[in-house]
Amino acid sequence: MSAKFDVIVIGSGPGGYVAAIRASQLGLKVAVVEKAELGGICLNWGCIPTKALLKSANVYEYINHAKDYGINVGDHTIDFDAMVQRSRGVAGGMSKGVEFLMKKNKIEKIFGFGRLTADKKVEVEAEDGTKTVYEAEHVILATGGRAKELPHIPIDGEKIIGYRKAMTMPKQPKKLVVMGSGAIGVEFAYFYAAIGTEVTIVEFLPRLVPNEDADVSKELAKSFKKKGIKVMTSAAVEKVDTSGEGCVVTVKDIKKDKETTIECDVVLSAVGVDTNIKGIGLEDAGVAHDRGKVLVDEFYQTNIPGIYAIGDIVDGPALAHVASHEAIITVEKIAGMNPEPMNYNNIPGCTYCSPEIASVGYTEEQAKEAGYDIKVGKFPFSASGKASAAGHKEGFVKVIFDAKYGEWLGCHMIGANVTEMIAEAVAARKLEATGHEIITAVHPHPTLSEAVMEAVAEAYDECIHL
Repeated sequence: MSAKFDVIVIGSGPGGYVAAIRASQLGLKVAVVEKAELGGICLNWGCIPTKALLKSANVYEYINHAKDYGINVGDHTIDFDAMVQRSRGVAGGMSKGVEFLMKKNKIEKIFGFGRLTADKKVEVEAEDGTKTVYEAEHVILATGGRAKELPHIPIDGEKIIGYRKAMTMPKQPKKLVVMGSGAIGVEFAYFYAAIGTEVTIVEFLPRLVPNEDADVSKELAKSFKKKGIKVMTSAAVEKVDTSGEGCVVTVKDIKKDKETTIECDVVLSAVGVDTNIKGIGLEDAGVAHDRGKVLVDEFYQTNIPGIYAIGDIVDGPALAHVASHEAIITVEKIAGMNPEPMNYNNIPGCTYCSPEIASVGYTEEQAKEAGYDIKVGKFPFSASGKASAAGHKEGFVKVIFDAKYGEWLGCHMIGANVTEMIAEAVAARKLEATGHEIITAVHPHPTLSEAVMEAVAEAYDECIHL
C-alpha cells in the first residue's frame, strides 16, 4: 500500500506541525507522521505543562506573601496531585488545539514510527506492528530530542529521573538534587523549592545558567539563596547510590578536589538534550549526519535532494520557537518562495523560574571577545515604579551596544515577567535600531518595559531615573 503527498513531515512538535500547516497554507498536500501525541514534547511534556506547574508555584508564593499586599489569607496547603493534574489538563488542551489545526488545514495524520527508506519513501510502523509506505516529493524530519543521560548515572525513571517524570511524580519529594542548571534545571529547582521541597543544584561549570550573561547568573544565585535553594557550582555528581530507600549522591568539588555526599529522595538529570535520530533511516537514505546532528544548508535541505531536517536534530539552539521558524523557512523554500535565512544571533532565550530570565545576542564577555568596543547600560527594577508597586523589585535590564556604530549587540534581563519584554530587543535588533532610536521611542509609564529604555539611556549617559 502506498500514498503520495507533496510533503510528509515526520514529527508533530513545534517544528513539525508548523511545517505542515504552512505547507498546507501554500497549497501543498501534506501528511504528518507522529508516534505519540500531537504537539510533540513542547506541548505535551515541555514548554506548556512546565509553565502550568510554575504558575502553580507562583500562585502559592503570592498566597504566602499576601500580607505584603494588605490581604490576610487563612490556612492553605499544597495539593501536589492537583497541580500535576492541572498541568496535564493544560497540555491535553493544547494537543487538542493542534489536532483542530490539522483538521482545519486538511492535513492527514499518520500515527506510528516513521523512517526513511533507501528510495526516499517513508515507512510508518503502527503500534500493532503493521507497516505502510508513503511517498512524497519532499520529506521534512522534525523528530526532536529527549533528555540526555550521563553514562555513569542512567535515568531509571524512579529515583533518577528526567524532565518528563519530574512533572508527573506520584508524590512531592522532600529532598531533590538537580544535576545541571540550564533552563530545565533551574525551572524545576524553583518549582519544587517554592512548594517546600529541599533542593540542591549541582552544576559542573563555575556558575548557574552558564550560557547567560555573568551578571544574570550572579543575580539568580543571589535570588535562589534567598529562596533556600542550595547551589553547588564547579561540582560534578560522581555517582548515585539508589540501593536504599532514597538516594545517596556523591558530589565532587572540582576546585578543591573534595567529595561530599547528599541524601535525597530523587535526583533530576537536567544535563541537556539528545537528538532523536536513531532508527529514522538516515543511513538507509544516505543522509549525512555528525555527532547526533543532521547536516543541512541554510534552508535545511540535507545532502539528499528532497529531504530536509529542522529543530533539535540540526545545529542551533534546541528551542521551540527556533524549530517553528526553521519550519517556515523550509516550507517556503520548497514552495518556491525566497525566505530569509535565520539569523541565529538574534534568537531570544527565556527561562521561566522566578525571577525569570530573558536574553538575546552577545553577552558582555562575548562582545569583548568578538573585539567590539562596547557601551553597557544597566537599569535595576528597584528603580522602577511599576516593579515597586508589583512587589517585584529584584533583577535588572542590561544592554550592550557597539560604541563605534551603535549596533545593539545584546540584551539581558532578569526579573518578573521579563520573558514578555525581550521581544522589543529582538525586533529592534532585526530592524537595526540605534540606541538613540530606543531612547526617543516613547515607552508607557508605569511599566516594567520602561526599564529597557532606561537601560539604553544609561548606556549613553542619558538615564533620568538613576
